[in-house]
Amino acid sequence: MSRNCTMRLLQLRELNVGCFGGGTGLPSLIGGLQHNPWVNVNAVVTMFDSGGSSGQLRDQLGVLPPGDVLKCALALARDENEARNILLSRVPGAENGPLGGHTGGNLLLSMMEQYSNDFLAAVGALSALLGCNGRVWPVSVEPANLCAHYDDGTETRGEAAVDCHQTDGHRIERVWLEPAVKIHSEVAAAIRRFDAVIIGPGSFFTSLMPTLLVQGVAEELRSVRGPIVLVTNILTEGRGMQGFTAADAVRWVSDAIGRHVDVALVNDGLPSKDALGQYGSEHKDLLALGPMPEWCQVIKGQFWQRGVARHARRRLSYAVWTVLVDRLLG
Repeated sequence: MSRNCTMRLLQLRELNVGCFGGGTGLPSLIGGLQHNPWVNVNAVVTMFDSGGSSGQLRDQLGVLPPGDVLKCALALARDENEARNILLSRVPGAENGPLGGHTGGNLLLSMMEQYSNDFLAAVGALSALLGCNGRVWPVSVEPANLCAHYDDGTETRGEAAVDCHQTDGHRIERVWLEPAVKIHSEVAAAIRRFDAVIIGPGSFFTSLMPTLLVQGVAEELRSVRGPIVLVTNILTEGRGMQGFTAADAVRWVSDAIGRHVDVALVNDGLPSKDALGQYGSEHKDLLALGPMPEWCQVIKGQFWQRGVARHARRRLSYAVWTVLVDRLLG
């Protein structure tokens, strides 16, 4: 008896991958991907934080908010744990004047920016200092505020205010940047070299969407020949996102960039009842799948493994690699 055997050849090569977002979600993604020797990691980071240490430094010193870039650089650092211990330590309180309460890393990056008068150069210097395995790109170096319009007709200005208003129960209908800002030319050139793009995870309206609203980003993403992958969040974010689904996220992103999201990675893991109860008391619920558009492939996985609602780095990186192999190397 003879058998016909069809051989499928996979030709491995290094893939240049762009990861878009900010907050705590993007470091989880790139922190896992950087250990894959076949992936060159590029983090394209939101630059419109207005709260906490970043927002205060922006107001006090006139610098760009450093926090999201710093977190991504730390995730790619040669020794992440040691770097985090040092650069995320905060200067003690008010007795130290305007420096009190800021992290050492935020102060260092802000000082580098003021010294060089070039935020992109400052990020490069910090990355070299940390021995980063990958590149961190601020999506723009022009200052702007995130703004939102809600279903009750109200509007807010500033990332922190947008987040707070949504958490309080106001449903977002539209978000924009004020003033309109442009993508940095070097970042635009970097996107043209990406084999694939991963968006998320992260706070949807305050970390993910702002990177896509910068002028020039959508145009560059439409030119990427490989897949656009959305890592959907594990939970909704407060009263204003009740009923929001993974399918809604796919449509928001697709509309923003003028191109379909090709693949959505969706969590179907469940934590303990205690963890769910705690998040439920904060009006944060498991993100439902929803009626997904037929043009978007859905891949489910148990990405939530511990009490904190954060994607498990290794599992997420393997899932992304599976998509890349299937779409680009198969």
